Amino acid sequence: MRLLSVLCAALLSTIGLMAQERTLRVDYIFSGTDKTQEISLDELSCFDGWAGRSVNTDIVPVRGNGQITLTDIATGNILYRQSFSTLFQEWQTTEEATRVRKAFENVFLLPMPSAPAQVKVELYDFRGNVASSLIHTADPSDILIRQIDPVCPPYKYILQSGSPQEKIDVAVVAEGYTSEESELFYQDAAKAVEAILAHQPFDKYADRFNFVAVALPSEDSGVSVPGEGLWKKTALGSHFNTFYMDRYLTTLRLRQMHDALCGIPYEHIVILANTDTYGGGGIFNSYTLTTAHHRSFEPVVVHEFGHSFAGLADEYYYDDQFVEYYYPDCEPWEQNITTLFDFESKWDDMLPRFVAVPTPVSDENVWKQIENGSSPESLVGVYEGAGYQSKGVYRPYPDCRMKTNQAIGFCPVCQRAIARIIEFYTEPLCE
Repeated sequence: MRLLSVLCAALLSTIGLMAQERTLRVDYIFSGTDKTQEISLDELSCFDGWAGRSVNTDIVPVRGNGQITLTDIATGNILYRQSFSTLFQEWQTTEEATRVRKAFENVFLLPMPSAPAQVKVELYDFRGNVASSLIHTADPSDILIRQIDPVCPPYKYILQSGSPQEKIDVAVVAEGYTSEESELFYQDAAKAVEAILAHQPFDKYADRFNFVAVALPSEDSGVSVPGEGLWKKTALGSHFNTFYMDRYLTTLRLRQMHDALCGIPYEHIVILANTDTYGGGGIFNSYTLTTAHHRSFEPVVVHEFGHSFAGLADEYYYDDQFVEYYYPDCEPWEQNITTLFDFESKWDDMLPRFVAVPTPVSDENVWKQIENGSSPESLVGVYEGAGYQSKGVYRPYPDCRMKTNQAIGFCPVCQRAIARIIEFYTEPLCE
């Protein structure tokens, strides 16, 4: 009890060092090649309000491919820490990165400190080692921290469970919808939220979320498809053919995106693209982007939200990566895949008794078990093939929302991982 009291007192002390009603926005440029990384500070800005988490602020639930840490200079107390992944680090694994240097925008939202603080941003390689880092100061009295005035674009709450300070705030954002198509966007946003909350465990925790639909108007209807020579003028400048992959739909304009959302309480972002072409992407603690009018819209938006919100890995495999993401001498940080290097830290405790590791799988036998009423937990195993690699990387279930669009939902291991993230955002560990 003594230790518990000390931990809670430390948390309250840390919260007191932050100006909780203001947000510090930090813009960076991440640049380099396949072998080099450079982090450059672009701009500091601020705006009123704070929609980020107010509990467990000094730790992260999973490592991510990078972390940003805000530390009070006078006391050395960690005020806020967030883990993330970036499109830049994905690009570093492509063939293009071996022959050209590129730069990518990245934006992070931190609670505004009440006194000078140190900001440290780190990028990790795929073995978890620090590949690049930058340290700089954020002083709330700095006259060059730009005050951003709220834009307040048109919006409607689809689900409002409480104040932004208490809930997980998700902005569902229009991309490629003209102002005349705003009602169509609101309908699509409602479908996206309904799809997410229909999945376990989001259904159980629905009252911990706010979902706000933000109808950013675009000049053109639809999104850009460079592979077809089609370029549109849209609110977020998104396009297919990211990294020359036909289905990969992303936006590189993160500053533009965050500028447009100023005035809306948010900490997670789901972007809906006004097109029926299949595609999308999800980047941990950055954004989900998916197409709203393809027949697989509902399972895809949930899958991509699994990436951006919970840091879940893809469980499918093509063996077509230019560079592998996962290696046998280190354990992935994503909670739904393993290389067996440190399997005890994953779902070892969820394995049924006497299950083989690795676990052989026969589609016919699996579906017979399901038809015969086997519990989902009885099928948890260690199945080879995940993380884009057919060999050496393992998933916990024969099928899952993170593997196929045909899956019933998230497997038990992914459900637990998502529940842990939700609880991390909303429940103090010292209670």
